[in-house]
Amino acid sequence: MAIDTSRFTIHPEVKDALASGQAVVALESTIISHGLPSPRNVAVAGDIEQSVRDGGAVPATIAIIDGVVKVGLTPAELEILGDPNSNVIKVSTRDLGPVLAAGGHGATTVSATSHIAHLAGIKFFATGGLGGVHRGAQDTYDESGDLVTLARTPITVTCAGVKSILDVGATLERLETLAIGLVGYKTTAFPGFYLTDSGFVIEHRVDSAAEIATVIKARESVGTNSAALLVANPVMKEMNRAKHDQILATGLAKADAAHVTGKDVTPFLLEHFHTTSHGESLLVNIEIIKSNSALAADIAVASKS
Repeated sequence: MAIDTSRFTIHPEVKDALASGQAVVALESTIISHGLPSPRNVAVAGDIEQSVRDGGAVPATIAIIDGVVKVGLTPAELEILGDPNSNVIKVSTRDLGPVLAAGGHGATTVSATSHIAHLAGIKFFATGGLGGVHRGAQDTYDESGDLVTLARTPITVTCAGVKSILDVGATLERLETLAIGLVGYKTTAFPGFYLTDSGFVIEHRVDSAAEIATVIKARESVGTNSAALLVANPVMKEMNRAKHDQILATGLAKADAAHVTGKDVTPFLLEHFHTTSHGESLLVNIEIIKSNSALAADIAVASKS
């Protein structure tokens, strides 16, 4: 598929890394505009990119700036994303066309980041927690577009499982149905973002980046790599579970009372967590994405050997 270069640009550092066969890790931008408070979000974005560099890979944060897809951002572009007055839209794959046509700013979700990374030739992606099947989806049909995109995108995604605000069991069932690969990094317990163990089991465990690289090659050898491979990397220090469950319950009730639906649910609940936990969840969130970025860099480097 031909790419319109007037709508799609790759940062020179990222372009050179791809051309020379260096390890490159894609990073989403929704965490900057919708996941963390300003001005801390921009500083954390820099820390996330540094985590990738420390692992020997080149970071490629993906976003839309002034109606142009950017694969790899400048410091000034990170500032735009982090500014609450920039009117940055949360962009999934289906939103790409309208936002590009309107010439606006967009922060890419897991689905949009995966899609764009694949177009750019990037095979590794680090994020926090995936989207999935929302609670009550049997009535609302509310399911993240992340799952459909991952089912058709050959990319390795390092994550802390799915967000604990979701229906984790139903999400795992959908991952199986869509043939999206799943391995647990040093665990057989499927993590739930803020929690190290969501209560569900992962069938396949790996204990090193080298093992994950071997899994990637094995998938390629039998043609099962048309869908993503998820590497579930649990957070090192989880939130207090009792506090987590209480905050989640009150957040879900508030979202329902305020008629918050669709893609607005996740940022609403994350903000509720940050406020109600007095910053505890924010610290966990930051550690999640930094840890996942470091592991993704290790995997990308191991896959080059």
